Amino acid sequence: MMRVLVFGRTGQVAQALAQAAGQGVEIVPKGRTEADLEVPATCAAAIAAGPWDAVINAAAYTAVDRAETDEGRAMAVNATAPGVMAAACAQRGIPFLHISTDYVFDGAGEAPWRPGDAPAPLGAYGRSKLAGEVAVRAAGGVHLILRTSWVFSAQGANFVKTMLRLGAERDSLRVVDDQWGGPTPAAAVAQALLGLAGALRDGAAGGTYHFAGAPPTTWARFARETFALAGLPCRVEAIPTADYPTPARRPLNSRLDCATLRADFGITPPDWRAHLAAVVKELQA
Repeated sequence: MMRVLVFGRTGQVAQALAQAAGQGVEIVPKGRTEADLEVPATCAAAIAAGPWDAVINAAAYTAVDRAETDEGRAMAVNATAPGVMAAACAQRGIPFLHISTDYVFDGAGEAPWRPGDAPAPLGAYGRSKLAGEVAVRAAGGVHLILRTSWVFSAQGANFVKTMLRLGAERDSLRVVDDQWGGPTPAAAVAQALLGLAGALRDGAAGGTYHFAGAPPTTWARFARETFALAGLPCRVEAIPTADYPTPARRPLNSRLDCATLRADFGITPPDWRAHLAAVVKELQA
């Protein structure tokens, strides 16, 4: 039996981890009332409270635009708390797995970002997530940082659920078509994390890796696929990012190179289209 402590209860990946638990894996989730990331000592106490084979941090401050005026809180949740968790795990010899993001990059060019490429976040959210990566590495324990992008599922708040809601209300939607990335099903992230947790428990070295859905697409094309699967006649008007200003700048290129994850652990990028069909079906049921 592998016993895994998970920080996060209501987020997409946290819920997917709970659903993925099965024979040989026990998931013990901790929500904000039990472990508040703004009070990192509560997270360290949770790690000290039980024998764990691995700890996964699936909690984060993800309000990208709000972070521009709330960077202190974003830093507390996305940087300080993961550093404390990683240090507590290092002291006890427990592997620590941490979810990061494509927002640590500036989105320049068209080539998929590799784990070793230099980060250059465009905004407060990306800066807070990058600071979290730095803190996790500095703790000195066995760790694995998994950068992912455009996460979607039938749970929580995400692009797919927003499109289905708006698509049922409107005849057309204007959607950005010059931001490229890999939509990533939360269920696939959860399965990857559990596989990686077992590998780290068994002696794998860890490090920083990328995991995103394939093939790359744009938000507009992702929306069209969602409407087609849902049978919604809503028309998608493709627009440039410049026509949809937001408080936080978004990277235009969020493609992630997942080759090292495949080479080191045999984990391949999921086809987001098949997962999207399942999510749409679940939401329509």
